[in-house]
Amino acid sequence: MFITRKHLSRRTALKGLGVSIGLPLLDAMIPAGTALAKTAAVPVTRMGFIYFPHGAVMSNWQPKTAGKDFAFSRILKPLEPYRSHVTVVTGLRNKGGESSDPHGIMEGTWLSCYGPLNRSESSDEGVTVDQFAARVFGKDTTLPSLEIAGEGGVAACSKGAAGCGFGSSTAFRTPLQPLPMEVNPRKVFFTLFGRGDTMAERREILSETGSVLDYAMEQAAALKQAVGPADRRIVSDYFDSVREVEQRVQKMGSGQLSKVKIPDAPLGIPEDFGQQLSLMFEMMALAYQANVTRVVSFLMAKEVTMRTYNQIGVPDAYHPISHHQNDPVKLEKITKIQTYHTQMFAQHLVKRLAAMPDGDGSMLDHSIILFGSNMSNSDLHNNDPLPSAVVGLGCGRIKGGQHLHYPQDTPHANLLLTLLDRAGIHRDSLGNSTGTLAEV
Repeated sequence: MFITRKHLSRRTALKGLGVSIGLPLLDAMIPAGTALAKTAAVPVTRMGFIYFPHGAVMSNWQPKTAGKDFAFSRILKPLEPYRSHVTVVTGLRNKGGESSDPHGIMEGTWLSCYGPLNRSESSDEGVTVDQFAARVFGKDTTLPSLEIAGEGGVAACSKGAAGCGFGSSTAFRTPLQPLPMEVNPRKVFFTLFGRGDTMAERREILSETGSVLDYAMEQAAALKQAVGPADRRIVSDYFDSVREVEQRVQKMGSGQLSKVKIPDAPLGIPEDFGQQLSLMFEMMALAYQANVTRVVSFLMAKEVTMRTYNQIGVPDAYHPISHHQNDPVKLEKITKIQTYHTQMFAQHLVKRLAAMPDGDGSMLDHSIILFGSNMSNSDLHNNDPLPSAVVGLGCGRIKGGQHLHYPQDTPHANLLLTLLDRAGIHRDSLGNSTGTLAEV
């Protein structure tokens, strides 16, 4: 038998007029007659870190029993359809996030477990776990990492916090360098697919009716002719997803351009918070699928947020009612908000990744996503025990389908170190870690 089929490079991208559109993993990227595991196209791990503010009502977050037969709690219920890919982790404490000015450092210490004081650029103490992953995975992607947010502005700032970035970013490239988290969906889209780096360019783009895909259609047509039927379906579905997100961004941005009065104000931020979250989650999935980046951090909302949630019947500003003093009415309202955050995560990211083919499985099979907060009881501003859920199987390195409850004072840093380990990245320690969690 003669095998003559040619194969595409895993790094193939369609280009045209400032546009570069990466492609999902296709059968055509696997040399004929070669096992997937022996090719450069073997599925790789993606990592995500999704932060929600003001902790969780732990009685509505923590499952009643540990092990594989646990019942999903109210707040985690939207993740139940993906049970086999969910690991609920409870009982962990983050001493590095404890402070007399808690709101000011919550975001910035979640992924490092190292406080804001006594940091030095001469060490890695304070670098966040996502950036350790980016150092390794970023060698093979266009962007080492992507940092996005559901809302902008700077939260409370801890005294002595270098650059006051501890209240506005979960990602630190160095101990003293927080990374800005982009809140503008339009800017995120063009970061992923090209064009629109400057204000003048973004204004020009807003007046256009064309799609970034239109600039690469000639190459796209040629690609479809060169691959098999299964790959053509994957490429068509992928292009449809890109175009759908782009059209939503364009429609949203064009209606708000006239409202922008400050020259450097971001364009295209929707008034509907649900639309903002769904767009960011969907672009996160596209970034994974196109292999633009393998590391994404998403701050769903900032600490001390005054956002209201009228769409779910909670007109109160979130931060004031988070100081609930065990008032049943307030506890019910913030439980609704926290469940809504999980619902948006499940519906617009987890569901999408579960349905996204990736090599010999789904993108969810190959992902490791931490969904959690650096606060427990929002009325006490404590960091013990933290609400955490790991979603995805990390290319088979994470067991999934269980609730793990650890003894008092087990470091949250142990979970972070474990996630790096499951992604194939070795570190001896992180923050106040004492080792990895073998049960994950």
